[in-house]
Amino acid sequence: MYNLLITGLLIDSVLIIIAVLMQPAKQDDAMSALSGGQTDLFSKQKARGFEAFMQKATVVLGVIFFVLALALAYLSSH
Repeated sequence: MYNLLITGLLIDSVLIIIAVLMQPAKQDDAMSALSGGQTDLFSKQKARGFEAFMQKATVVLGVIFFVLALALAYLSSH
């Protein structure tokens, strides 16, 4: 059981990294990161399409990571 959880945690970790790297960038250039971002009228739009899917996938993978980590901690202590 322990080895199965470790394998699941490793696979989930790789999937989280891929999901975060696939998300579109929020800033247009490096200067906007230093100046605090853009102040456009539509800068607070809700994510749609691929961006929304990637955000939801990242959240789900994060929850799975947290649950697997807690399960591993529980199994390690007993």
